[in-house]
Amino acid sequence: MKGVVLAGGLGTRLYPLTRVTNKHLLPIYDKPMIYYPIETLVRAGIEQILIVTGGNNAGEFLRLLGNGRQFGLRHINYTYQEGEGGIADALKLAEYFADQDKIVVILGDNILEKDITDDVKSFAAQREGAKILLREVSDPGRFGVAEVQGDKVVNIVEKPLVPKTNLAVVGVYMYDHKVFD
Repeated sequence: MKGVVLAGGLGTRLYPLTRVTNKHLLPIYDKPMIYYPIETLVRAGIEQILIVTGGNNAGEFLRLLGNGRQFGLRHINYTYQEGEGGIADALKLAEYFADQDKIVVILGDNILEKDITDDVKSFAAQREGAKILLREVSDPGRFGVAEVQGDKVVNIVEKPLVPKTNLAVVGVYMYDHKVFD
């Protein structure tokens, strides 16, 4: 299984800070924000990671993360996302990296309280399909909210005015190779 960290976007809600650096490189407590999702993947046993980035400061990721040795990795892969195509566009850029393997996609600005190791193992054992991590929250209107039927996510609405559920999308997605079909 391989990991993909989505760290594109302009971070316009954080202007003026993001005029000089990518939001994923801003410090959160004692380390840059991008370290958190990388460490989440590494803790889950994922050793091959692709960083999808874009914007004027994309080179700063390479300068900061280098080959990934500080995370116990042999190397980190990088790709550049032109413009603001969003998650689907960024995911297309990961197809060559995935190379028919299952992937765990994590948003680069997410700091998770929960370890995802068991979720990754469960998905590895799953024959095919996808998995989206969800969490019950008291204020779902602030998040992407999943609508479910049984154990299937049938729709995701970003920051709904009237949420149909309290199941927030955590920002961790797991896919088999068919996601690229």
